[in-house]
Amino acid sequence: SSIRKKRGHRHVNRTIEMYRIMPLKAISRAWGKFNQLELPVVLRRPLLGLYVWMFDCKVDEAMETELQNYKNLGEFFRRVLKPDIRLISQKEELTNPADGKILHFGEVTDGILEQVKGINYSVKHFLGPQTWNSNSKKSKRFAKQTDEEYFRGLKVKPGNKLYHCVVYLAPGDYHRFHSAAKWTINYRRHFPGELLSVSPGIARWIHGLFVLNERVAYMGNWEHGFFSYTAVGATNVGSIKIYCDQEVMTNVKHHPDTRYTPGVYFDKDFRENPIHVEKGEMFGEFNLGSTVVLIFEAPENFKFNVNNDQKVRMGEPMGTCKTS
Repeated sequence: SSIRKKRGHRHVNRTIEMYRIMPLKAISRAWGKFNQLELPVVLRRPLLGLYVWMFDCKVDEAMETELQNYKNLGEFFRRVLKPDIRLISQKEELTNPADGKILHFGEVTDGILEQVKGINYSVKHFLGPQTWNSNSKKSKRFAKQTDEEYFRGLKVKPGNKLYHCVVYLAPGDYHRFHSAAKWTINYRRHFPGELLSVSPGIARWIHGLFVLNERVAYMGNWEHGFFSYTAVGATNVGSIKIYCDQEVMTNVKHHPDTRYTPGVYFDKDFRENPIHVEKGEMFGEFNLGSTVVLIFEAPENFKFNVNNDQKVRMGEPMGTCKTS
């Protein structure tokens, strides 16, 4: 049976490698260009209507409900919601950053995160060296740091714990994502990488999926200590746009590092002019749907208000330290 297991494991690895060598970034760039093609007015309602039907889009929540008024797919994906259709919870410190599904959440143990139940990845490899930290020794020791040492270095306040939450945006969801808390951005790190699908089925199949994929991570602080917000790319998400950081460009054709390469990333330091973000503020957008990963520090009495596989809406409560 052990031989069968080994053969099965090799087969899975080969299948994953075959999936990885598919031209997914080129497909995503082509999809991005297609999204921007202006559709003839006569075709807008039937084509967009088909998409709405396939992915159960809530057009009635959009500011613009007439499909013929969207010039292309991209405009429809980036549709703005009606005012007050999403109320930002004021009682909780942390709210859902997007419409989507909770893939996983909980306390980070010894620097290891759960991608989905039973599939793990490392905070250290997801965020990279802690060069945003004033203690430079921590970044110099990165290669030799254990996951647990790295994990301890992230926390600012003694006695606090580290938590995480992963929100998956499906193709039919509202594609803009918002700040989950009131916080200050000190650092940005862009990891070029793959654009593998981040659907729950693929997340259960590929170990370290969020480490392999292209992503833009923002690190800073909120009232309870360390706070990070990462937008993860996916197949057919040709670009990730961040409203407060117009310089960042993802899935660039002539980028020298278009595949995932360990240790390759591009940083921007905002510490001299930090960016202050309010809870519920528009943060960015995807061209189709993808994943937002929050990793943050909070007191040990922090409690999540969500469940795995729960459908959530932007602005709804995600968690709080308040007991009343």
